[in-house]
This record gives sequence, structure tokens and C-alpha cells, in this order.
Amino acid sequence: MADSKPLSSLDGDSVATEALLWDVFGIVVNEAIRKGTSTSEKVCEWKEPEELKQLLDLELRSQGESQEQILERCRTVIRYSVKTCHPRFFNQLFSGLDPHSLAGRIITESLNTSTYTYEIAPVFVLMEEEVLKKLRALVGWSSGDGVFCPGGSISNMYAVNLARYQRYPDCKQRGLRALPPLALFTSKECHYSIKKAAAFLGLGTDSVRTVKADERGKMIPEDLEMQISLAEAEGAVPFLVSATCGTTVLGAFDPLEAIADICQRHGLWLHVDAAWGGSVLLSQKHRHLLNGIQRADSVAWNPHKLLTAGLQCSALLLQDTSNLLKRCHGVQASYLFQQDKFYDVSLDTGDKVVQCGRRVDCLKLWLMWKAQGGQGLEQRVDRSFALARYLVEEIKKREGFELVLEPEFVNVCFWFVPPSLRGKQESPDYNERLAQVAPVLKERMVKEGSMMIGYQPHGTRGNFFRMIVANPTLTQVDMDFLLDELERLGQDL
Repeated sequence: MADSKPLSSLDGDSVATEALLWDVFGIVVNEAIRKGTSTSEKVCEWKEPEELKQLLDLELRSQGESQEQILERCRTVIRYSVKTCHPRFFNQLFSGLDPHSLAGRIITESLNTSTYTYEIAPVFVLMEEEVLKKLRALVGWSSGDGVFCPGGSISNMYAVNLARYQRYPDCKQRGLRALPPLALFTSKECHYSIKKAAAFLGLGTDSVRTVKADERGKMIPEDLEMQISLAEAEGAVPFLVSATCGTTVLGAFDPLEAIADICQRHGLWLHVDAAWGGSVLLSQKHRHLLNGIQRADSVAWNPHKLLTAGLQCSALLLQDTSNLLKRCHGVQASYLFQQDKFYDVSLDTGDKVVQCGRRVDCLKLWLMWKAQGGQGLEQRVDRSFALARYLVEEIKKREGFELVLEPEFVNVCFWFVPPSLRGKQESPDYNERLAQVAPVLKERMVKEGSMMIGYQPHGTRGNFFRMIVANPTLTQVDMDFLLDELERLGQDL
């Protein structure tokens, strides 16, 4: 019975396994990569949820299926998935495809290891440290620590936890009983993960004090000072400021030097959420936007965004050299982190993190960097800035397009004003009607599959489009297409 072959199983059949994988790789290259990056193909094949459920046949059954059915399922999954590598996918802060990064991801998945000990991931433990060292050097640190996290939100959460532990190390054992009421500070333009971190860590969202931002979305240092004084007057203990480099909507960079001065005066941990804007450090032309980042205690940086390293690639960088990560998170599991191993056990980095199993996120960035070099990645960043500027100038030339503000990054925010609203700015319902335009155009473009671009309200501003210029294959032709397509889709509005 033990020698019988399970139905539709390839267990132990290396020839059939290789044949299946070659077929799958062929489908991936043709359907996901070749078609998924072609402007002659759709960005998405929209289906309503109930119809999509039927097309996918999601039910899991007791009997296995034939290889032909499995391959067809692979095609179906790709067909109805959004092609985020497509040149007309402008919807998120990530887009595009780097072939070397993809090669790294394929190797990572094939090796299927976890980066908690040197004994099972020797290559990647050493590689991760080298990549983190390079990222720290770009921040401006000659030493420090760090780790790859499952997303920038977790990097931000780690930073809050580390700052709390550094101030009150007893909280690791005694929990919230060891803490007075705490206060952390971030701008109203911050990423929502800061509030999630406060909730998850038991501080509560009330501990997050919101600092005002100016009309460009930058934190106002004077209000930060005021909020710190107010928190202290209310009996709370300030412990952390989270500044942002590259806000999600407007792409704003907080004034780090002024914020660092305040943190230094008050003895506060300075965290910089540069998940979106961190890659600008590679550009000699634009890195001034992050002046002062070297004064931070911690930095979150997501190379999977502007550098196109592929999801997910999120680094938390620390200036600390006291092994704070391990002291804060470590519990010395004896079955994994034995201290009498035959090699240097300081290479077992798994106790630095909350996770046990941790996927390899360094190879895709390392391999891409090896191929492109720092100069190639710098050109990638500079090209995005240049294309964003081209788009801004084209918007200014066209009737029916209005900038929300002059961008300093690659977030280009604008309204499309349809023919029926042009010249009607004084009408009492103008703003209300204008806010209805973006959702209608979004539905039309998605259902046609021609492109995807995000929209949102912001403060008192009604819905506007947020164009992200990040895909390294973009050209001026794609910028022109975006504007032409909005005009076509909205000509009857």
C-alpha cells in the first residue's frame, strides 16, 4: 500500500515533476510576462465576484485532477488576475517587472528555506546582512542593524516596539503594567500602519497624537513641539516621532532636520517611514529630499516600490549597535538557537524578529543590484522623476486637467474636469459633481481593461486621481496615453 501512487500525485516522479514545471514556466512567460507587460493586452479582465467564482471553480475536492486541468487552471488564474507589471498599471506604489528580481524570486521559492539560522540558510543570512549594510550606508550610517520584514507596516510596528522597549525594557516581561500612558507623534499624512501598530502593541490608537501638515502634506515642526507639550501636560510620556518620506497620496517629504532637532531636545526616538521615498537616496540629484535621515534611530524602506524589486521587499534599518532587535524580540528557543553549535551562533538571526519562519527577501534585491549596479538603479529613480515632470507639464497644457499641487516626487495628483463642468467653477455644486467624476472613470477603465489609476478624496478636496510614475519601462508615450484615455472615457460626462 505504501508503494501505491496517489491519484494525480507527482510524488517521487522526477520526470513528470520537471515536465509539469517546464509547462508551467512556459505559461508564466507567455501569459503573465509577455502578455502581462504588453500594451496591446489588457491590464485586467474584469469579472463580478460571483461570475469569477464560477470561472475559477474554487471548490476543493477529494479527488485530484489531471495535469491538463491543472495547467488550464494556471492559465485561468493568470488571465483573471490584474497585470501589475503592465505599463498602464498606475494604481499602486509598486508596478513593473525587473527580470533579475523575478529570477531571484523564482530561486527563493524553489529553495524554500527560512532565514532564521545559518545552518539552513547560510547563503541568505550572509546576503541579507550585506544588503542591509548597503542600505544603511545610503542612509548615512557606517554601522547598525536591521532586518527584512513582511511589509512596511510591520517595519513601522517594529520601530514602535523597539522605541518602547528601549525606554521601558521591563515591558517585555511585565507588559502594559510596566508602562505609564505613552504618546507617539506623527503627521495627519502618515501611513495608517502607525495607528495599527499602536493598537496591536496595546498602546491604543489614542496614544497616537496627530501633528498638523502644511498644504503640501509636510509635517509642521512647530505643531509637533506643541503636541509634545500638550501630551506632557496631560500626563502622557512622549517616546517616539514617526516622520514620513514619501506620503502615500501627495508624495510629501517631512522636514527631517527640524524634526530631528525636536527629538534630540526631548529625548525621543525618531523613526522615518521611508517605505515609499527611501529609494530616492540612490539619486544624487534628488536625495536632498531626505536631508537629515541620517539622524533617525530607525528607517523603514521598501525597495519593492520605486526600485521594482518585487513584492515583498521591506527593510527596517537601525542605527543601534547594541543588539536591540534581539534583546527586544528574542526568547532563545533552545530547539532552534542552540548556543553550542559548531559555528558562530551570532549568525542565527531569527531571534531578532517576531516571526519564526521568515521568507528570503534579500535575493531579489541583491540579484537586481548585481545586474543593474547602483548607477543603473539611480537612473531608474531619476527617470521616474523626469517622466513625472513631463506628465505635469502636459497636464498644464491640456484643457480639462487641473493639478492638485506641484509634486516634488513621482505622485502626480490631478482632477479631470469633463466638458460639462468646464467653466462652472462658481456653481454651488461644482465640487460635489467634480468628486463624482473619478469613480465613474475608474469603473470605465477597469471594465475596459485599458488602464488602472487610483483616486481618493483628501481633506477638503473631493476625489482626484493619483498617478504613480514608477514602472521602469514607462515612456512619454504612456504618459500621453493616460491623458488621452481619460479624455476618451470622460468625453460624455
